[in-house]
Amino acid sequence: MNNDIDIAQRSKLSPISEIALKLNIKEEDYIPIGRYKAKLELSLLKSLEEKKDGNLILVTAITPTPSGEGKSTVTVGLTQAFNKLGKSSIAALREPSLGPVFGMKGGATGGGYSQVIPMEDINLHFNGDFHAIGVAHNLVSACIDNHIKFGNLLNIDITKIIWKRVVDMNDRSLRKIVIGLGGSANGIPREDSFQITVASEIMATLCLSSSIIDLKEKIGKIVFAYSLDGTPLTISNLKIQGAVTALLKEAIKPNLVQTLENTPVLIHGGPFANIAHGCNSLLATKMALKLCDYTITEAGFAADLGAEKFFNIKCRKGELTPNCVVIVATVRALKHHGGSKELLIEDLEALKKGMANLDKHIENIKKFKVPVVVAINKFSSDTDKELSLIDLHCKELGVSVALSEVWAKGGEGGIELANKITEAISLNSEVYSPLYSLELPTEEKIRIICKDIYGADDVSFSSIAKKTLKTLEKNGYCNLPICMSKTQKSISDNPVLLGRPKGFTVNIDEIKLAAGAGFIIAMAGGIIDIPGLPKIPSAELIDIDENGVISGLF
Repeated sequence: MNNDIDIAQRSKLSPISEIALKLNIKEEDYIPIGRYKAKLELSLLKSLEEKKDGNLILVTAITPTPSGEGKSTVTVGLTQAFNKLGKSSIAALREPSLGPVFGMKGGATGGGYSQVIPMEDINLHFNGDFHAIGVAHNLVSACIDNHIKFGNLLNIDITKIIWKRVVDMNDRSLRKIVIGLGGSANGIPREDSFQITVASEIMATLCLSSSIIDLKEKIGKIVFAYSLDGTPLTISNLKIQGAVTALLKEAIKPNLVQTLENTPVLIHGGPFANIAHGCNSLLATKMALKLCDYTITEAGFAADLGAEKFFNIKCRKGELTPNCVVIVATVRALKHHGGSKELLIEDLEALKKGMANLDKHIENIKKFKVPVVVAINKFSSDTDKELSLIDLHCKELGVSVALSEVWAKGGEGGIELANKITEAISLNSEVYSPLYSLELPTEEKIRIICKDIYGADDVSFSSIAKKTLKTLEKNGYCNLPICMSKTQKSISDNPVLLGRPKGFTVNIDEIKLAAGAGFIIAMAGGIIDIPGLPKIPSAELIDIDENGVISGLF
């Protein structure tokens, strides 16, 4: 059986001009980058502002196994399916981070016959967006320490600098460092740390901005530290918001590529969902909504993370109205949540027990008043009895369900799912609404997420978190949505609690302000914002030959 990269490298790509032509995008509205990629000009969105939005479909999932359950594959396959049915559709995805590419998961462009191509380019450096974001972020870091060295006119309290440096790699050695050693010529010695680029507030801010000027204004509001008297200090105080934004003038433009079946895809931005808000850029999503009938987007990890933030953060910021949610479920993940250790062997009892995880995610989506369709992402190890059991369970719940075979069959394998989605949209009479009011106290908003979405009995705040909450209230940062940062391995904040955990308390270790992005981060369960590499990283499997052909990427 061919692996993903073999399938991708044997595919025939259409020139990017032909992909743009399918969307009626004029030459002046895109900038080709080579033969198969392009940047879309922001003026395109303005030219389409009078056009009615198409349908917005979110693809999310049950709580995954470490390998993931195929959200991106289903997203790509689904957009191919809609186009096969004669309905214009665009997939709107996040860009892959180099950390996971060289770490454990490998590439992030779908799989099998439902991939985005050129997959090597997309997985490695893709048009330089992440590099631009990383350099822009680290420019702020350099200017902070430079300001301190040359007199510290802002009276920055060096023990209260909350701005970290970034690198787009899994490198645990950078979690805690000391900088400025070697004498006064090298700056002031102080403790510092790194986070992965996808956790950068610059990343989140770019993904939630509506224009280059909006981005500059938001960057200026980012709080990087507190002064000796407790005053929040922003990037505008350093007078560098223009320079930081200048580094992002190309990165803010969405990227146009294609699937194996030559259907259009917009890929832009890439915040992780366990440490950030987990959605692609608002600009890419809004462009897609104007350019097609069905926009298929995804949000990272399971519905308790990416989908919750999609609804409460992204849809709020962008005034988006989602029309349907697809929850991707797999036999292996349900058996995993049912306690099975042999995921490739039929185990109906474990499968039945693991259904509780799917049930909770379905309940959660319904709280936002959006119709749900379950997609059973089929693997070769699944048995007919296992697939039938999931199908029957969903029907007993009154939830629409379809088998997805897009990995093996491409768009053809997603036609049943596409039809179920159009039916669900046509029958829906409710209108999306967020889970909580922004006017509520920050602590109460966190409690609502933990209790209603995770099913927690209670929420515990550390003394540090409580102190930060008081500081945020004092400085007027109250009416903001919450970005929860927790494990993706469990609905709870404890990675060992599988299925549908009950009787637990969520522990909020730390509260962080992302004033530029416009949300408050609540960090739970000891989550870290720069992962480490596994014992045998994917980097050991990746190679390149004398012709520049890459192998082992996925």
